[in-house]
Formats: sequence, structure tokens, C-alpha cells
Amino acid sequence: MPPPRTREGRDRRDHHWAPSEEEALEKWDWNCPETRRLLEDAFFREEDYIHQGSEECQKFWTFFERLQRFQNLKTSRKEEKDAGQPKHSIPALADLPRAYDPRYRINLSVLGPDTRGSQGLGRHLPAERVSEFRRALLHYLDFGQKQAFGRLAKLQRERAALPIAQYGNRILQTLKEHQVVVVAGDTGCGKSTQVPQYLLTAGFSHVACTQPRRIACISLAKRVGFESLSQYGSQVGYQIRFESTRSAATKIVFLTVGLLLRQIQREPSLPQYEVLIVDEVHERHLHNDFLLGVLRRLLPKRPDLKVILMSATINISLFSSYFSNAPVVQVPGRLFPITVVYQPQEAEPTTSKSEKLDPRPFLRVLESIDHKYPPEERGDLLVFLSGMAEISTVLEAVQTYASHTQRWVVLPLHSALSVADQDKVFDVAPPGVRKCILSTNIAETSVTIDGIRFVVDSGKVKEMSYDPQAKLQRLQEFWISQASAEQRKGRAGRTGPGVCFRLYAESDYDAFAPYPVPEIRRVALDSLVLQMKSMSVGDPRTFPFIEPPPPASLETAILYLRDQGALDSSEALTPIGSLLAQLPVDVVIGKMLILGSMFSLVEPVLTIAAALSVQSPFTRSAQSSPECAAARRPLESDQGDPFTLFNVFNAWVQVKSERSRNSRKWCRRRGIEEHRLYEMANLRRQFKELLEDHGLMTGAQATQVADSYSRLQQHRERRALHQLKRQHEEGAGRRRKVLRLQEEQDGGSSEEDQAGPDPPGAGDGVDIQDVKFKLRHDLAQLQAAASSAQDLSREQLALLKLVLGRGLYPQLAVPDAFNSSRKDSDQIFHTQAKQGAVLHPTCVFAGSPEVLHAQEPEASSCDGSRDDKDKMSSKHQLLSFVSLLETNKPYLVNCVRIPALQSLLLFSRSLDTNGDCSRLVADGWLELQLADSESAVRLLAASLRLRARWEGALDRQLAHQAQRRLEEEEQDVPVSPKEVATLSKELLQFTASKIPYSLRRLTGLEAQNLYVGPQTIPATPHLPGLFGSSTLSPHPTKGGYAVTDFLTYNCLTSDTDLYSDCLRTFWTCPHCGLHAPLTPLERIAHENTCPQAPQDGPPGAEEAAPETLQKTSVLQRPYHCEACGRDFLFTPTEVLRHRKQHV
Repeated sequence: MPPPRTREGRDRRDHHWAPSEEEALEKWDWNCPETRRLLEDAFFREEDYIHQGSEECQKFWTFFERLQRFQNLKTSRKEEKDAGQPKHSIPALADLPRAYDPRYRINLSVLGPDTRGSQGLGRHLPAERVSEFRRALLHYLDFGQKQAFGRLAKLQRERAALPIAQYGNRILQTLKEHQVVVVAGDTGCGKSTQVPQYLLTAGFSHVACTQPRRIACISLAKRVGFESLSQYGSQVGYQIRFESTRSAATKIVFLTVGLLLRQIQREPSLPQYEVLIVDEVHERHLHNDFLLGVLRRLLPKRPDLKVILMSATINISLFSSYFSNAPVVQVPGRLFPITVVYQPQEAEPTTSKSEKLDPRPFLRVLESIDHKYPPEERGDLLVFLSGMAEISTVLEAVQTYASHTQRWVVLPLHSALSVADQDKVFDVAPPGVRKCILSTNIAETSVTIDGIRFVVDSGKVKEMSYDPQAKLQRLQEFWISQASAEQRKGRAGRTGPGVCFRLYAESDYDAFAPYPVPEIRRVALDSLVLQMKSMSVGDPRTFPFIEPPPPASLETAILYLRDQGALDSSEALTPIGSLLAQLPVDVVIGKMLILGSMFSLVEPVLTIAAALSVQSPFTRSAQSSPECAAARRPLESDQGDPFTLFNVFNAWVQVKSERSRNSRKWCRRRGIEEHRLYEMANLRRQFKELLEDHGLMTGAQATQVADSYSRLQQHRERRALHQLKRQHEEGAGRRRKVLRLQEEQDGGSSEEDQAGPDPPGAGDGVDIQDVKFKLRHDLAQLQAAASSAQDLSREQLALLKLVLGRGLYPQLAVPDAFNSSRKDSDQIFHTQAKQGAVLHPTCVFAGSPEVLHAQEPEASSCDGSRDDKDKMSSKHQLLSFVSLLETNKPYLVNCVRIPALQSLLLFSRSLDTNGDCSRLVADGWLELQLADSESAVRLLAASLRLRARWEGALDRQLAHQAQRRLEEEEQDVPVSPKEVATLSKELLQFTASKIPYSLRRLTGLEAQNLYVGPQTIPATPHLPGLFGSSTLSPHPTKGGYAVTDFLTYNCLTSDTDLYSDCLRTFWTCPHCGLHAPLTPLERIAHENTCPQAPQDGPPGAEEAAPETLQKTSVLQRPYHCEACGRDFLFTPTEVLRHRKQHV
């Protein structure tokens, strides 16, 4: 039973009684949580060096406990020693203490709560204990400072030992005397990290250093910031796509080449920089070569601009002569010897169809290292492989070996990994364990990993090439060049003697090409030419490239951009081309964004365009996992891959918005790489900002103003997120993580969170990508857009497919005629230039190709002259695809299905007809046979009107926004919402029309004999006013008559008499009731000049035409009733019904 409360006790509590100094000292407990909380409140506030609850705070308490134990032990020993010695009186000097204390050497001071004006924080803390705590805090800061100085001294010794250290002054002196300097250094000489610091020391304050890869920008900025004692994000920063640590105080910025080119596009003279360092120029990337040409033209206009080209010792004379014999400072590499061991592989007979890489040679290298070198000797292994598939194969085998020996930590490294996964290669392995890093050629130059002692060189690399004739990208495996082999070997000798195992013969090495093929000579140049046009650098054919691309590639790119509407006939940028040049995506995806901005589909188009611009988020391992497939099935769309990606992103946003759910677990269960979804979100935001800047976003996307409570809550959340981000960056910059022995296939570092949601402020447990995502995006807006996207109507979906189809055109594939009898994996498709393409394994149609088969066959052919495979149907479909990629097979990547007839009529660049328009050929390779010529003529006429209105509305919108942006006098009338709504309605009615037709791909022989030629066409009377202002003229090569720039009438050869197509037949006008014998061409002319027909004009004026088209049946025929003397368009059933009225 507790003692009764006395009056004195009650009074003490009621008046907030505080214990006396003596009582507080007696009851003081340093380990009491409340005591520590009070001390943290007083000393670890927001403005202090150590923040309450941070990792640094935890480190301090660990230090404090050790300091207490040490002081207690020291005090007890001192008392024992003083007990046996007589006391001596030492005279005290003025202002000097009698006894020495180590704290007198500490050149720091700590303000307590009493000296900072803090009210109430130190009220319950005894002054003696506060003083003791302050001394302990001073010792901790001094200890940390000594550690930092120790690391700094070691760092300076390492910097001084680099080969380039002896050439620093020479580089600066040469740069002072010349505008361009070439610094050539072997691997490990230190040029990438030291040259920017030499410039900083020399007084340069506006330095840009370009890197070909984003990971190199990040790692170099961290390293240079650490070595130069600059907290990264201040004097030294990086700037990459969607992420930047650059600030007003930044003096050195590492950025990608593409980003620098975008800056030149905005400010051609680059006034913000004093020195440009172009690193890794020897790699000959596409944008690097273009940047060199731009700089060569810029330097005479900017004599104060200095340029440093940094390269490996590869073909140095090429770069020097390109810049008027620029001086070269050649720096030797590390002098550590590297032993080269050639281990050629014996050719073994292939036992299966699979050409999978044999991992046994790599395992033998690991075994030899384990047998020859004791585990106490440090040294990691770097394995160069050609691609991700090869990395996966070797990873699986080496993981098994590593789990058995417990002496290896296996890590993959390639550009498809997230930044967090890529950073794991820089962590250290546990004692007695080595790292085995399986990498693509990204580790040749862009990434430098300390501690590499062994290198395995497979001798292979996968490179992307472009075939302009087949219009496909080829990812092929090649032997590397001698220069690349030397680069790989050099990675083994950076920190000590190393060994390079080459899995090929020395004779193979001698047969290698000296240098790799420049990227500009093997890739598509569409985006480059578009960027050159936007930057006004002149004709791409005469641009001073360091090594010019093939002329055929340039001509193909210019023709492609002209076909896409980005260039006009004089090769100048069109309004849509100017906007496409500012979008950091392929032309076809940029067109989607612009086309989607016209309709009320901006939000879904933004998401789809972003999803198609990044690598596939679906993991390779998930393809063989039934659990992942089952979990992902509800997200799949039978409309195509873009809609599946659209569903995935929207579902992920919904998970993100629910605080109780873990998005990483959600992605892992479905075999989705979450960092790809983060990239989509970042790219989506960038697209949205670009469309807003150009006035192409409607007001519907304006955000609603939140109430004061919501704004306050949002402010608090963002403040907490900023604190988490800062704590993570501070912690990550001060320690090296220790890898754990991988127990799973996707192992990681010991600090990595394994399960459950991340608690707020959990130090390293925090998902930093999630924090950055929430800081960069308005989650409420994304959730609202995702929610509305899930409710897309059938009409919106059809219109969205139409926008995607036009954006992707002419990237079309037609199903093979015999696909219905093939199994899923054997489905074949044909493009205009490539036959026998197949669906990519990740394609949603690969598992359900039946949705692509034409249904409802209505007749075998239109005249009995075709095989049964040319079946009539109104549901023929084509595949629009984003890219055609050839590895071991040509694959269609990211496909969407679209209606064949309507899409070809709306999008074709070339459309040819016979006399009655029942036979159409689109772009010279797809033939359409329509069952009814009457319906064919009407559908063709409707498509011409819709094309003209759509194109006109788009041009007016872009021109109007361009005038507003330039603050010019507005001459073009903006497109009204009513006009857009009417156009949308008519497009939907057009695509919903059902007319039986057959679809097939023409053979090469048929395509050669397709046209009648100009001399065989019979005379046709002049028909003024055809299709509005169009005039009819004979086509000079095809024959027939050119109706528009894409439509040629009556130019196709036929098995029947040419004159039969032009014979007149009785026809009744649906508008004025005219009944007369007319040819198909005369019918079209009458419909366009009929006074009672709807005319082109203001929005809504043509609503009746598509409705009439929709109501007109394909079975209707002209019918003259003898009983009532009237003419009708009736189906056979309607004829019988009408006759019955006269009985």
C-alpha cells in the first residue's frame, strides 16, 4: 500500500516543485531514457551539429558510454597511485590551471542551453552534470575531427601518389596558353577526379565536366566532393536527368553529355561556364562526337572558354588534329604489373537449340583464385560480360558456388539496375570474403571500383546497330577491340599487382580491331538530326563531325523526319518538329504527347509516353515465375503493352498513396522493378511541364487549392521528408557499408531493410527513393489522375488507341495469314521491310494471340479470285509497335492493336485505289479488298475530310501557342473545345464503322507490278472542285490521278478491263436525292459539291456526314420503285418491306 500523500508533497507537485541540486546529483542516472531525452533536447536541436534521433546521435551515446568506462578506470588507477605518494605544493601561475586536462587542446566550444537563451530546457539539469556532458561532447567532436584529419592525411598521400599529380601544374600552364588541351592518361592515372580539383585550386569557379553515363556523374561528384573537403551539393555537385545537387555555390558540376547539349540548345554560347571538361572522348559515343563538333564551332565565338578533352591513350592524334593540333599532356598509368593469362575455350558441340553462355570457364577462375590466393589477401574479381542475359547466366552458377564456399559475394552491374543496386559494388566485403562483380562494359571506363585485383575478360561486347533498310535495331555480340581489351586489363592494376584472365587466345587478340566503331556510324540518327535542326547548326550533311556518319544514315533520318511531319519539304522545322526537338524522347513518343494534348486524354497519354520511354519494368526472373504471372494478370490489358504499363503505373500510385502498404513488396511480388516506375513518374512530370510551357495543357489539370489545415499538414510532411533525406545523405557520405554473404539471389548490404514498412526516421532503413519521390511529386495529383484513368470509357479507350496509332505510324506489323493455325509462341508478323518478326516474350499478346485473329469471316473473297486465306471480316487488326529489335530473332517490342482499315485510311502516307475504290493499297505494301465499292467510296471520302480537319486543327493549335509564347500578334484562331469534341466524335464514329474487307501483305513481285503507269490510263474528264480546293492531275509515275499529296485514284493494275472500273452505274445522292449514272470519282465529286450536303466550316457542321456513314448499310443498293416513282438506297430486306406497302 503506497504511503499517504502529505500536504507538503501535494504542494510541491502543485507548484511544479524541482529537486535541489544535491538531490538531483544523488539520483542522476546517465542511462535513464528521460535523462538522455532532456540532454538531447538541450544540446541536439535542429540548428546543432548533431540532430536528435539521428545516426550521429546514436554514435555519440556509444562513444559516451565508452568514455565513461575509460574515465572510471582512469580515476580508480589515479587514486591508487596518489594514495602512496606525498602531496607537493605547486605554485599556481596566473591564469593557468594546476592540473593538465586533455580538453585544453580542443579547439572547439559547445553552447549549452543557458548560453543560447533557451527557456526551460536546462531547468531540471544540474550544472555539474551539464558541464560534464559538455566536456564529453567536446571530446566526441574532437575525436571525430581527429579521425577526419587522419583520413584526410591518408587521402592526401593517395592523391600525391597518383601518376597525374606530377602533371597538375603542366596541365594548368598549358591550359593558360591554349584554348583546348588534350589530357591522355591510362586507366588509374586519376585524371577524372584530379583535373577538376586542379582547376578549383587554380581559381576557376564555373567548371562543367561531362560524362557519358549518369552513374559516373554521381560517383565522381561524391569522390571529388570528398577529396576537396566540399560537402557534395555545395561546391561540387552533379546534374543528371530528374536529379541535381547543383546550387548557387557550386563551382564544379558533373553532368551528362545530353544535358549539356540541352543547355547549349537554350543558350548557344554557354555563358555560365569558364571551363568545359569532356571526359571519356575515346568512347566515341554519339552525343560526344556531336558535342565536339558544336564546341569546335563555339570556340571562335567564346575566346575566353577553355576546353579540356580527357581520353585514354587511344587515337590521341585524332582529337588533337580535330582542334587545330591542340597540345597533348600524356600521363602514364599505374606502374603496378599486371599478369595476363590467356585461357582460350575449346569449341564444344552444341547439344541444344539454346546458345546459352557456358559459365564453367568463369567458375574455374574463381576456383583457381581460391586455391592460389589465401582469403586473408584482399583483392576482388571483376568479370566483363557482353550483356544482361550473360550476367544472369553466370550469376546463377557463381551464386551456387559462393553459397557453397562462403568466400564470395556476387554482385551484378549494368545500366538497367537502380542507382542503389549499382552502388553496392562500392561497398566492402566482410573479412576473408571477396567481391565478384559481373559487369557489362560499363565498368571499362565509366565506373572505377577500388580493390579490384583480378579481371576476367570474356572478349565480347553487345552493341546496338541500326539497319536503315529494315528499319530495325540489332543488338549483336561482337569481339571487342584491342583498345577495349587494354582498358579491361588496366582495371586489375590500379591499387596493386593484378591478374587478367582472358578467355580467348592471344591470336584472337592480335586479330581484334584497333579501336571500337564510333556509335555515330552504327545507330539511327533521327533524334540527332532533329536536335541539330533545333540548334540551327546548319545542314547535317556538311556538319564538321570528327568522323562523319554514313551519308545513307543521314538521308534516311531526314526522310523519316519529313514523313513524320517534323520537317517540311525544304527540310526546315515545322511547328510540331520544333516541339519534338525539345522532348527528350524518340520522335514517335513525342508525337503521341502532342497529339494527345488536343483531346481530353492528356493524363493517360503522359503516363503511356513516360512508360514507353524507359526500359521495361518487368524483371527477367518474373517471366518464369507462375506466382508473379498470377499476381500481375489483373494488370494486363488485351489492348496492348502500353495499356498494361499504364495499369501498372496507376496501381503502383494507388499503393503509394496508402500508407499501410509497402510498394517495394508489392512490386517484388509482381516481378516489377520499382526504380523503373520512379523513372516513369519523373519523366511524366517532365513531359507535363514541357506541355504546360508550350500551352498544350488544358485548364482541367489545374490543382485545387487546399484548406489551411491540409497545407499545414503537407508542410509538416515535407519538412520530415527533407530531414530524412538529409540524414540519409549525411550517413551515406561518412561510412562504407559492409556487404553480407548473399543468402538470396538479390542480396545486398547489411544495413538494407528486409521486410515490413520502413519506420519514419529509421536511418538507413528509410527508402530514400520513396522519400525523393514524395518530395518531387504531388502524390494527391498523381492519385487523382490514376483514379480517373481507371474509369476510361470505351470511347476514350478507342480514341486513345487512335492517338497511339498515329503517333507510332508507320511502325506497323500485319499478322501472318496462317497465324490462327499456329501455337502461341509461333505467331509471325510482317513489317514493311522485315518479314517473320515475332512478339517479344514480355508482350501481353505473346500469351493470348487469339485477340489478334480476325473474327467473323463473311466471305472467302470479293470476286473468287483469291485464296481462302484472304477472308472477309470487319475486324482485321494491325500491330503498332514502338521498336523492332533483333537479337537471335526480330522482336516486336511494346505493341498495341489497332483497327486495320480505319487506321490505314487515316494514317497512310500513300494510298492508291482502283477505279471503283474497292481495292486499296496503303504505303505500297498492304492491300485491302472491300466487299462493297459503294461503302468503300463513302468511307474513303470520310477519311479525307477527317484527315484534313485533324491536321488543320493540330497545325492551328501549335501555331497559336507558338505565337503566344513569342508574344507575337495572334493571327491563328485557336482550336475551340467544341471543335475538338466534334472531331473526337466523328473519329470515333469513323473507327466504329463495320465494312467487310480482306487484308494481306503484297509480295515483292506484286509490289513491282502494282501500278498501271501514266501511258495506259484512259482519258477522264476534268472535275473541278473535287475535295474542296483540290484539283485533279495525272500522276506522273503511278498513273491514275493525284487527288491529294497521299491519295492516287485509279492507278492500280487489275486483272479485269481498265475501262470497266470507270463505267457509270446508277446512283442516288443521299443528300439531294439525285439519281443518275455516275463513275465512283464523279460520285465523290458530287458529294463534295452537293448544295444539300454538310460543308466544311465551323465546328459541328459535318456531324451529319459521319452519322450518315454510320447509318448506311454495306448491303444497301440503289432501288427505283415503279409504283411510287421514287429512288431509294435500300437493303434487300428494306426492298421487300417497301414493296409490301404497295400490295
